[in-house]
Amino acid sequence: MVEAGGSESPRQFGDIIAVGTRPAGGGRIALADPPVPGEPTMRWSSTAHTIDEIEQELARIWAQPNLMIDPSEDGGGRHIAARTSVMNLVVIARQPEVGAKAAETISKLTGRHPSRTVVVLAADPDGPPWLDARIQAHCVLPRADAPETCTELIFLTAGGETGRHLSALVAPLLIHDLPVTVWWPGEPPLGAVPTQTLLESTDRLVVDASIWSGDGLARLRQLASLYDRFPRLSIRDFALVRQSRWREAIASVFDMPEYTPFLGSIRRMAVGYATRDETGAPGSTNVVKPLYHVAWLGSRLGMHPVAPLAPAEARGRTAPVRLRPGERPPMHRGLAGRMRSGSGDVSVVIRPVASPMPPGTTLRVEILAERRGSELRADVTAEAENVHVHTWLDGVQYMDRTFKAPRRNDVDLLGEALEVGGREPVAVETLRMAAELAGDGS
Repeated sequence: MVEAGGSESPRQFGDIIAVGTRPAGGGRIALADPPVPGEPTMRWSSTAHTIDEIEQELARIWAQPNLMIDPSEDGGGRHIAARTSVMNLVVIARQPEVGAKAAETISKLTGRHPSRTVVVLAADPDGPPWLDARIQAHCVLPRADAPETCTELIFLTAGGETGRHLSALVAPLLIHDLPVTVWWPGEPPLGAVPTQTLLESTDRLVVDASIWSGDGLARLRQLASLYDRFPRLSIRDFALVRQSRWREAIASVFDMPEYTPFLGSIRRMAVGYATRDETGAPGSTNVVKPLYHVAWLGSRLGMHPVAPLAPAEARGRTAPVRLRPGERPPMHRGLAGRMRSGSGDVSVVIRPVASPMPPGTTLRVEILAERRGSELRADVTAEAENVHVHTWLDGVQYMDRTFKAPRRNDVDLLGEALEVGGREPVAVETLRMAAELAGDGS
């Protein structure tokens, strides 16, 4: 049994509230009320302690033709349920709180993206090997006159040596011949052997690099290297997908005929990001999202890095700043690098800004271009449901637009990730460019 707070906690992952009864020891859940169209309900719940027992429980779910029947029909009922799976979804949660949040997100997608889902949690890695599993079937009635569709969810808690062999745990529970998506909502040890072994049989990896520890750049370089190691693997990073509204706003500037020629004459890109560290020192805040802005634009315009990002130093500073009692240290100038386009060098600046926003959140993107004696400056900001774009040509403001573009939550992001198949060229090129700009960490 997988529980949110350990073996003594009453809360269990994956539970969908439903009024009904099931026999002692687990099995089919008989609902007291008819299912409501569009709302997922749990129709089976049982437990197991070995892989063989899990497979037996999965077989039991669909071995009985009356798993789901309509009691209003005469003659013993009408079979109205069908197992539907178009993929395997594996969630490596590791921590109980991460598993709880992932289970909640997945439950909201029931019926939209039918899959066999396996959620893996680790506990007591230094103890003896053990395995607890909770097997569930969740069903959704699309509409009142349609048959229900059902999918299986398997929640694994593995201890000791068992929890260190991800592929051995997951592989026997996958539906063969269906694609495999691995969602790792925490911080994946991408260089570890168990992770590499798991990815050998994975078609799509879903991560969120913006929540990784430190500046996130070392692991970002590892992420980009997976493209070469696993030729069929596609990668979906929530941190990059969230920025689509920024990219659309920036692209809108250069869609204007009078601004399009400036695309080949960009001289500077600067991104301000939120930090709560009083100095904004390099490494104190994850900078994956601001880096993605620069990498995306650079990759689209055929630029290539010539100087990777490194801590920027204040011009003319020769000695450390002496602070008066009670005085705060100055904010660090961030990271600076350089790319090269067909028309010359492009300076890159990623700078921290003290802000109550979540650390690493992009606050502002500034682009400066110079062409034939004219200067174009574009300034893009975002908040809540809106993205704002301002431009100045030779110091005169020409554009002041606001785009309605709401932020997407994890349900939207995961649902979209499950819909997209294969590698996306823009995502591949952006991630590779970001890794090049991040340098080798030396």
